[in-house]
Amino acid sequence: MNAVEDVAREAPGRVVNDKVAIALAFGSSAAVMVLELVALRLVAPYLGLTLETNTAVIGVALAAIATGAAMGGRLADAMPPTRTLGPMVVLAGALVLLILPVVRWTGEAVRGGGADAVFLALAVALFLPASLLAAVTPMVTKLRLSTLAKTGTVVGRLSAFATVGAIAGTVLTGFVFVAKIPTSTIVLCLGGLLVAAGAVLTIFFRGLKAAARPLALALIGTGLTVVAPRPCEVETAYHCARIERDPERASGRVLYLDQLRHSYVDLDDPTYLEYDYAKNFATAIETRWPDKSPLEVLHIGGGGLTMPHYLTATRPGTENKVYEIDSGVIELDKAELGARPGPDLDLQIRDGRLGIRSEQADSRDLIVMDAFGGVAVPWHLTTREIVADIRRVLKPNGLYIANIIDFGPQSFLKAEIRTVAAEFPYVGVIAEPSELAGRTGGNFILVAADQPLPGTAIRKRYGDDDGYLDDPAAIRKFIGDAPLLTDDYAPVDQLLTPYAS
Repeated sequence: MNAVEDVAREAPGRVVNDKVAIALAFGSSAAVMVLELVALRLVAPYLGLTLETNTAVIGVALAAIATGAAMGGRLADAMPPTRTLGPMVVLAGALVLLILPVVRWTGEAVRGGGADAVFLALAVALFLPASLLAAVTPMVTKLRLSTLAKTGTVVGRLSAFATVGAIAGTVLTGFVFVAKIPTSTIVLCLGGLLVAAGAVLTIFFRGLKAAARPLALALIGTGLTVVAPRPCEVETAYHCARIERDPERASGRVLYLDQLRHSYVDLDDPTYLEYDYAKNFATAIETRWPDKSPLEVLHIGGGGLTMPHYLTATRPGTENKVYEIDSGVIELDKAELGARPGPDLDLQIRDGRLGIRSEQADSRDLIVMDAFGGVAVPWHLTTREIVADIRRVLKPNGLYIANIIDFGPQSFLKAEIRTVAAEFPYVGVIAEPSELAGRTGGNFILVAADQPLPGTAIRKRYGDDDGYLDDPAAIRKFIGDAPLLTDDYAPVDQLLTPYAS
């Protein structure tokens, strides 16, 4: 028997036509990419969104694709794909339905710590179905290989459509699904579609009885997903968000984004500032403009809109413009935190970097940077290039203030101070003395301007000389050999030391 006859014997009758083969390669690859992107959102409430988290999830997905491709090829040679293809897709769908309850129950069990356990649970839950889905294309390819004369054509064609499917899954998830559909719904729908497709294939090739066990597992996964704990009140395009009441203050509300307390808003008294970083914002502003004059203010990052509300209440006539990338957060602000757009509050759904670039020169008295992805400021909002743009937009007597969170050796904080100081001649830092001394970490407020800062007034208001740093020599000593952050080099997530309880 020659090689051509051997291939024909192993794939009799070409039982999968070209269109079905393309659909399977396309759909399975698309499903893997949907899983990868959704997985990032599933772990965000417990691990945050950092470069390391993204890299680790992508690494797991790529390892699953490689394993599945190898496994699918070996399995196709070991037994007829017509026996294994359908049950394998059903099983992949059933395992997809188990991802959400596995991650959420693990996350709830180790809430407040145990990040490694959460990621391990996700890695296992993602790896298994992604591997099975990646095995589909080599198995379908085997079914289409009825002659060696067209091996290159078949392999290349199906590989191309698998790649197109991966692109489609990535684009649809990033631009459509996540923006319009809750994560749990995406997982349920994807798992359900895979189960249905696998059941059809199994019944067609082997009969209804062969599909019974995988379908039972799918039903179990669906039930567990429905009853799994939900860490979100609202799933936005970027965050898992919720509002909690302050048990000690009837009108107090706390906005949580993912695992972090982000903002505190008093619905009855917008001048009430609960968190120290917000009080330090106010200190910098009030000492710069003690006459309570109205200001033209630009806010990068909206959150609960604490500072826009405060400035409107304390300085009537102030114009606040807010760039917030997450429309879901803004809708939550409107629904539960008293946000009312108008002449004093212009809410823009836009990336802050692009927003700054569009602003006119010398147009703002104050620019407030309070944008976070997890505990880190997004890297493109930290570089010298955006600081230069901020300086361009500020009036000559303007003030730039930024909220930075760091712990441990404070490497990111020091790098950001150096970066801001590379553009502004006057830079200061407000924080607790223990934080500036490096004994603890937390929120640091950077202040920068083209004209001298009101250091004496800040120290008097703060009540402690050790809580404010603005002497150029002391600043240089504090930052040491910290790197300058640029668009070409800004390893924010690597520099940042997160809080570890």
